[in-house]
Amino acid sequence: MRKAELLKNKIVNTDHLKGLIESWKLQHKKIVFTNGCFDLLHLGHIDYLMKAADLGDKLVIGLNSDHSTKCLKGPTRPINNEESRSAILAALFFVDVVVLFDDETPYNLIDLVKPDILVKGSDYHVEDIAGADIVKAEGGEVRLIDFLPGYSTTAIEKKIKNS
Repeated sequence: MRKAELLKNKIVNTDHLKGLIESWKLQHKKIVFTNGCFDLLHLGHIDYLMKAADLGDKLVIGLNSDHSTKCLKGPTRPINNEESRSAILAALFFVDVVVLFDDETPYNLIDLVKPDILVKGSDYHVEDIAGADIVKAEGGEVRLIDFLPGYSTTAIEKKIKNS
């Protein structure tokens, strides 16, 4: 299979994702889920996603759509469109699947996946994480990962504007 096809196959819709999840669960794979905008991918993102991937067998990334990102981050974001952001994430060898979501939170997507582990950055409190209730009710766990200091898309954006 050509590399472009491999990359394309890692970007799925919710119907395809549902089939993958069912298959992985039958194989007793530990599914890890995280989400975000991942607008300008930087070392902090890579570090966070690698640590998330290390927690299980399959890493599912819920990616905020362009509309969802704009609602969360403001009118100047995203800088990169959803097609670009999803392809960049899918190109990472430790990412198994990327799925776009258009809602304000990934709650419905988490309900579909019912991951074994839900991961967010340590700037969150577990009780404030969308879908934490679903994961806990299914016997899963919510894990917080520290960010690599000094890296953020907002800081990169400011640096570019000030150059």
